[in-house]
Amino acid sequence: MDGRSFLGLKSTESPTRWVLPVTPGLCSGRSSLFGGVGIAAGVAALEAASSRRCIWTTGQFLTFVGPGDAVEIDVELSVVGNQVTQGQAVLRVGDRRILVVSAALGDRSFPHSGQFVAMPSVPRPSESRVRIRLDQDESLSGRVEQRPVKFRPWETLDGTVPGDGNTRVWVRVPEYVGTLDAAMLSILGDFMFLGTGQALGIAGGGSSLDNTMRFGRTVPTEWVLLDIHIQVAERGFAHGSVNMYAEDGTLLAVAGQSCVVRFWDNPKDRSLEPVEHQENQS
Repeated sequence: MDGRSFLGLKSTESPTRWVLPVTPGLCSGRSSLFGGVGIAAGVAALEAASSRRCIWTTGQFLTFVGPGDAVEIDVELSVVGNQVTQGQAVLRVGDRRILVVSAALGDRSFPHSGQFVAMPSVPRPSESRVRIRLDQDESLSGRVEQRPVKFRPWETLDGTVPGDGNTRVWVRVPEYVGTLDAAMLSILGDFMFLGTGQALGIAGGGSSLDNTMRFGRTVPTEWVLLDIHIQVAERGFAHGSVNMYAEDGTLLAVAGQSCVVRFWDNPKDRSLEPVEHQENQS
């Protein structure tokens, strides 16, 4: 499986046009397209059109779409060099622009490389005894298993005690088989919202205004550690970043975004109580 298959992205007669049918499994608990899904669809379309792997991408979210909509994706390759391609993917529903994704794509042969940040020392996914689900099973969050390793129980967050801005959660997509590509990492990177409520000490999260992904080395891994850092929250907005590590400590990608901070509309519908992990879920 690759990111295109997970998304259900459909090709057309044109190599630069794709269609993304919006299903509940691609949406947030607010029944709108999950921000990382939009980035992922743009990245997948750009990679297919350029036949190159994504190096960096950024997207600006303009408006919401929901289940039943069909998002058309038009790719323009602005600069095609010997080693690097730069381009844009514009996501629309009818005449409405939903999201604009810009990216650089390519590979270069160079004799030196390195990773200069280390994965924090955390329990392995098999040692994390609790999982959380924030949304109903048919949503995107219901397709992503989460095992927190630095995380306060939601029911204790009453707005009186802020956190230190750092949240750590192992995540995986059980239905996804294979090495995680740039599209899938773009989806998981958008889970920065988990850290927003934790940092502020509230039962809440955020709606993405943007997302930027920078991709490192790709290695096989079932689980990804999201090491989330909220740097500042002010004026109703939060800004943060996520280091995304494979189980062996390889830095797969770095995500950064700004979001609109929101209280959950109805926390009782969000499965706030931790659910004990069962061994047969591994």
